[in-house]
Amino acid sequence: MTFFLILLSLLGVILLSFIFLPRTLRFVGELLGSYLRRSSRTRRELLLARVANEQRAYEAERKGKRGKEEGDWEEVEASTVGSAVNGGKADEDWSGIVGFFHPFCNAGGGGERVLWAAIRTTQKRWPEVTCIVYTGDHDVDKADILKRVKDRFNIHLHPPTVHFLYLTTRHYVLSSTWPRFTLLGQSVGSAILAWDAFTLLVPDIFIDTMGYAFALALSSLFFPTVPTGAYVHYPTISTDMLSSLDQGGQGINAGTGSGYRGTLKRQYWHLFAQLYSKVGSTIDVVMTNSSWTQAHIKSLWSPNRNRRNKTTTHDIDVVFPPVAVEDLESAIDVSDESEKNRGPYIIYIAQFRPEKNHQLILQAFARFLSSNPKLPSYPDTPPKLVLIGSVRDSDDATRVYNLRLLAHELNIKEQVEFVCDATWPQMLAWMRKASVGVNGMWNEHFGIGVVEYQAAGLISVVNDSGGPKLDIVVDMDGKPTGFHASTEEQYAEGFRKVLTLPPQEMLAMRYRARESARRFTDRGFDEKWLANMDRLVRLQVARSAK
Repeated sequence: MTFFLILLSLLGVILLSFIFLPRTLRFVGELLGSYLRRSSRTRRELLLARVANEQRAYEAERKGKRGKEEGDWEEVEASTVGSAVNGGKADEDWSGIVGFFHPFCNAGGGGERVLWAAIRTTQKRWPEVTCIVYTGDHDVDKADILKRVKDRFNIHLHPPTVHFLYLTTRHYVLSSTWPRFTLLGQSVGSAILAWDAFTLLVPDIFIDTMGYAFALALSSLFFPTVPTGAYVHYPTISTDMLSSLDQGGQGINAGTGSGYRGTLKRQYWHLFAQLYSKVGSTIDVVMTNSSWTQAHIKSLWSPNRNRRNKTTTHDIDVVFPPVAVEDLESAIDVSDESEKNRGPYIIYIAQFRPEKNHQLILQAFARFLSSNPKLPSYPDTPPKLVLIGSVRDSDDATRVYNLRLLAHELNIKEQVEFVCDATWPQMLAWMRKASVGVNGMWNEHFGIGVVEYQAAGLISVVNDSGGPKLDIVVDMDGKPTGFHASTEEQYAEGFRKVLTLPPQEMLAMRYRARESARRFTDRGFDEKWLANMDRLVRLQVARSAK
């Protein structure tokens, strides 16, 4: 308890320093920034020389060839609205260094797809730019990372102008390093990791694509001329998290705000939220992955951003993540003919993490089966629930084991299948056969998996919250593309509604779901990313000219 009080005091001191000592902080920060620039100057020169050498070698190897990527670049360029005074494209020949702060760049998840799509689009618009990724993935080299990007996401990057700088302090942002006071610990850890990054090289533009706002604040403090950008997948703390402490709240912290310890936790979270708001006000360009994330970031960051004159007409922009919609449409047919291959199968594609709430879906499926549903479209095929997800570590493996036990206790184990660490072909096979895609997470920030369900023609039953509710499973032409649920009973009813739809109505809903998914294509992401990246480039040019 004493340590907790000390930590609260430290958090209060940090917050007060932001409020009452801004000039002192700026002075000290800029001194440290000057030191970091000088100490990393040689590495910068060596990096640019390496880029030039690799570019010459690449051009010699590809001489006389024009690949598909060049055509794609021309298409992206043509679609971009000019932002210069004369209507042309501002600073198109800009050739600086853009640093992407993504310490887990080789993880292969949806967040990483955003990173690689952003780099690809940046390369196509500004061919002379050097993109560096600050990563802690020491076990893989550049060739291995780029190969996985191509194999996993079908994203082709231009090798000479993308490079990796390896961090040694990534453990400071792991939750296991901070078993208590994780919010503050990981945030302080991200600042330590950012210091590690700046000792390697100071970029001309610094972008965080993982949600480490404190790293961006440190950059703004050290390097006032370096524009900062944030792509926020999920707020570090949100008003929903604060309200979840109350009795009857939702999420993994539900109801933990009562009693003496709960009161201290509530104060700690409120202080952290104030600090998070101060930090967010220092960032130049902010993008969020969904309307839900935007609303929470605005509620926390906008008051201080307005006071610091950071706001613009495009402030805190929603940039939906790129989803492989076109790939799924070409791989999976949705037609009268394909309906013959679908069964009463419900799939849940999600990592086996606690917040994904697999238990709720198992219980809802058991309730659905116990109602003895009559399924006219599938008279001879029993319903099945298929849980598809990656198993990252021993904790995930234990969760899968416990879920298997729960299926046994609910007497549904014969109608539940687990597919761990599924390959893309395996997932495609199930998306062709299934009729329903389910999402059980409360306040899923976006829900790439739900978009994939829709692109595959599945009818979704999703949690009545977050991105799946606000952005994805919405009406098309005034008609539903899926169903929302919160409780075990509502999910069971959602399964019944889908699987008892008349055949033509079911197919019509599949078509609407697929049409809905087309709002989240790579091209849509490219256009929004370029608009925000253009703002950062223009800021860098303007600040450098002073």
